[in-house]
Amino acid sequence: MMKQEVNTGGLMQNSWKLLGLLLVLYSLIWGMLGPVPKLFVLNETIRNLYYHVSMWFGMMAMMAVSLYHSIMYLSKGRIESDFKAEQFAHTGILLGLLGITTGSLWARFTWGGWWVNDPKLNGAAISLLIYFAYVILRGSLEEEQKRGRVAAVYNIFAFVLLMVFLMVYPRLNNVDSLHPGNGGNPAFSSYDLDSAMRLVFYPAVLGWILIGTWVALLGFRVKMLDYRRALESYNRPGENSTTL
Repeated sequence: MMKQEVNTGGLMQNSWKLLGLLLVLYSLIWGMLGPVPKLFVLNETIRNLYYHVSMWFGMMAMMAVSLYHSIMYLSKGRIESDFKAEQFAHTGILLGLLGITTGSLWARFTWGGWWVNDPKLNGAAISLLIYFAYVILRGSLEEEQKRGRVAAVYNIFAFVLLMVFLMVYPRLNNVDSLHPGNGGNPAFSSYDLDSAMRLVFYPAVLGWILIGTWVALLGFRVKMLDYRRALESYNRPGENSTTL
């Protein structure tokens, strides 16, 4: 009876991971097979909306969670918060790279080049460089508390700049942008994101957020295991071991 209860509890705890996997698989498969509106210039490339845009939403969600844990570290100083901030930022960078790759592929077939002088594209590249600098900054500081504090403060500014480059600056009316919903252009929902596409797009966004969370938490668990091993190795010559 106890074993059955444990198995049931484990299944419930992992159900969101299975849901994320199923949603991503659904969006990948039905995104290629389902109907899409026939639009001038975009044509069948509009299917990339399910992948490119949903990955970017997932990236922003990961960076938002990373920001939250950085603030929590500054507030309470728990090493777990610092590690979670790091791992969610790493996962956000991964999703950002996938998003910028699919975006470049989309630009090739709709705008005629792998990279065009578009403020949102340039802002995306700058944002990723800012977060690459976050990774380098963490690696350059050895003292644990100093690294946590400096990285947390930097992460707050990085997220603000991310929002400015992706959500604020490209939407200004005096900025010339090719992206829908930016530079005075109508948004996708205004003219071509029909009900059939919403049935794939919204599950894709949720799926990538769940998968990203799963990957970040796996990285966090590995980080904590390495941290505990390092503590045990450091305290081995003494009589007492430090526990977290």
